[in-house]
Parts: sequence; structure tokens; C-alpha cells
Amino acid sequence: MKFSALVEQVLELLQRQGRVSYRALKREFELDDDYIEDLKEEIIKARRLAIDEDDAVLVWTGKGAGEETENRRTGESEKKQTTASDSLLSTLDTKHDAGERRQLTVMFCDLVGSTELSTQLDPEDLRTVIQAYRATCATVIRHFEGHLAKYIGDGLLVYFGYPLAHEDDAPRAVRAGLSIVEAIQRLSFPPIQLPRPLQVRIGIHTGLVVAGEMGVSDQPEPLAIVGETPNIAARLQGLAEPDTVVLSVATQRLVAGLFECEDLGPQLLKGLSTPLSVFRVLEESEAQSRFEVAVRSGLTPLIGRAHERGLLQERWERAKQREGQVVLLGGEAGIGKSRLVQELKEQVSREGAICLAFRCSPYHQHSAHYPIIEHVQRLLQFGREDTPQAKLGKLQQTLAAYRFPQADTLALLAALLSLPHPEGAPPITLSPQKQKQKTQEVLVAWLVEEAERTPVYCVWEDLH
Repeated sequence: MKFSALVEQVLELLQRQGRVSYRALKREFELDDDYIEDLKEEIIKARRLAIDEDDAVLVWTGKGAGEETENRRTGESEKKQTTASDSLLSTLDTKHDAGERRQLTVMFCDLVGSTELSTQLDPEDLRTVIQAYRATCATVIRHFEGHLAKYIGDGLLVYFGYPLAHEDDAPRAVRAGLSIVEAIQRLSFPPIQLPRPLQVRIGIHTGLVVAGEMGVSDQPEPLAIVGETPNIAARLQGLAEPDTVVLSVATQRLVAGLFECEDLGPQLLKGLSTPLSVFRVLEESEAQSRFEVAVRSGLTPLIGRAHERGLLQERWERAKQREGQVVLLGGEAGIGKSRLVQELKEQVSREGAICLAFRCSPYHQHSAHYPIIEHVQRLLQFGREDTPQAKLGKLQQTLAAYRFPQADTLALLAALLSLPHPEGAPPITLSPQKQKQKTQEVLVAWLVEEAERTPVYCVWEDLH
């Protein structure tokens, strides 16, 4: 929000209420001490519409102030003020009762150099750019099921964990931040000529807040949070370099192992009495879940579960006798399903079996082949810097060790992995449904050929 617009909103509130404390202004508009000082300078000294009382309250002295003073003298306003105060207290009590203490991850995203853009672009072009920036961010946030709480000027305040909570809200926030950076870098606005590519800064912090309905009857705010968490996220955003995501130590602990981070050391943030450890996110790690992170750091011995372990062992023995087995392991989160799977995996690995793992993702529910695509990309060791032709070469080299019956195997798998059509291969002229069927036949043939060589232990995680 521009400062001039903020001043007008504060004046409107002050004229309506007559007296407003600086603490209330900080809560209402999410201001810091510098903003309060600037407001006092503008409203008290420059416009002479208010006076300061005990360095704690702003008192309206503009139009209508004399009438209100006279009303107070005659006692006519006392009844009105008492009624309004009782109503306000009743409303505040209701809001307080409805508030929830929540552990929340808050992301603050801001556009770099927006003031510079406003001086170099036509207002209509600037509006187009800002709308595209906002729409792009909103799409990414929805994808990771965050809540875009409000626009603050060119900034976005986003909640992960309220009103919809997930067990992985902190990782969702970090993935959303990285995805926003990547999406903004791909934005273009022909024929608008930007002085430089759009860039963003993102800060993320996790902490305790009180969430619930705020505001007043004429300006309701149904999904608001109170606490230092959003302020710290905004401060962290200010520390970030363009096109980077910065985390507090509280968030970093929740995503440790899932992302590669650079320790920026303790940083003194405005408003905090002690320095806060800050981390910059470099990239997502190869670990796909917190359990996988725990496996790499070492697990404690598994106690109990003898019946379930015995059942899995029995099914595995049958599979080794060429009697293929399928076991569906279901139950509530946290009861140890992944641990049972890991125990059997470690055993069969020692026996020389091939272990395949396909992990379904809540972020790709509309892509049925995503677990297979992700597994094949890891199997082929695709790197971030690999060109499409280099990836195609890795695929071709791997397939050379197999004897798939289909002549168009390479072309079908290249299409599945969004790689260019192999040079010299006949074009795929199948209907989408037929191409899907043929691709699945290729994948099944690949799996069967693996099983002909040695027993295969194949796991599908989070099948739901």
C-alpha cells in the first residue's frame, strides 16, 4: 500500500473515532515504529489534523472536532459513547472467543523494484504487469493449498496452516516460494518492454499466532492472524536477495533434509531484541519425505509388529517362488506403515533383489503417471543442468540393455518424460487414449523384464 493511501485510511478512521492509539494503528495496518513516526509527521505537523497525547494516542482536531467537544460538555455524547463502547467490547469479546491458537507458517512475497517500474512504465502497462505477477503467484499458492490472505502494495501475505492445515505446511510454503521464483522468471509481457526481468523476494517464518475473525462490522476480516510471525516473515523478505527464498531457523528445522539451505548466520531484525538465525534455500533435496530424511540419518530398532512383519516376509518368500504377490498396507498416518515397508526393503536389498519405489504426491493429483515419471527421472539421474538432448541420450543408453518388443518404445517414453522426439524415430500418430495404452504396455514390459532377471520389490507410497 502506498503511504498516501495509508494516510487517507488512517485519517478516515481517526475522524470517525476521534481518538486512536498508536498500538491500535500498528495492529490495524501492520505498521512498524518508523511508519508510526512518519504518520505523526504527516498528520500532526504537515496537515495539522490531529495532536499527540502522551506519545500514545492520536487525537482528531480537524472538522467536527469542536462539535464533539461541545457534545461532551453537555453530556449528550456520553450516552452514545457508552453504548458504542459496550457494543465494541461485546464484539471484541466475541472475536476473542472465536480466536484459535495455531502454529502457522507465513510467507511474505514482494516484487523487487516496483517503484522503479512505476516511473518507467505507462500506468496501463504497469497494471498489466502487476496483475500478471499477482495471478502467477496466486496460481502457485493455490497449487500448494496455501491461503493468500491479502495484498499489501506489491507484497503478498500468505498463510500455510490456516484455515486449512496439513502435516507438511512448512515444506509446502518453501516449495511454493521456490515455484513462485521460477514462475516469475518465465513471465513475459509482449509488447511491453520491461527495463529488466521481474524479480521477487520471499521470506518465510513459522510460529504461534491467534487466528480468527478481526475487523469491524463495516470492514470485516474473516481470516486474520495476530502475532509476531507475519512481521518476522516480512522482515526476512527484506533480507533476501532478488529471486531467493529466506527462512527463519524455526522453519528451517521443520524442512531440514528436504531442502538444501545456506546458513546466513544470525541477523538482527528490526523489532527483535536478539539476532535470529537465517537460512537461504538453495534447492530441493533428493529426499521426498521426512521419513526418507530419517532413514538417511539412521533409525532406531523396530520393536514389535511381529505379526505384520511375518506376513510381509511370507508374501516375499512366495514372490521369490515366482508367485507374484500384492500387499495393501493401510491405516492412519503415523502408525508405522512406511517403517514396515523400509524394514522389508532393507532385508530384500541384502538378498540382491531390485527395489523400486514410486511415491505419489499431493501436489500432482491430476497426473496419474507422475510417480512413474519421477522414478524414471531419478533412475536415469537427470540433472538440473542437463539439456533435453542429454536426457534423451541417457534414456536411450539405459534402454539399450533391455529387449522391449515395441518398436516405438523410445519415442513413447520420450513423450512420457516430455523430451524431444528421437531423431530418426517414426512419428507417433496414435490417438491420446491409444498412446496412453501403448505407454503403459511399455512400462509393464520393462517391469516384467526386470522380474525375469531377479525378484523385484516394488513399493507404491501414499497410493491414496
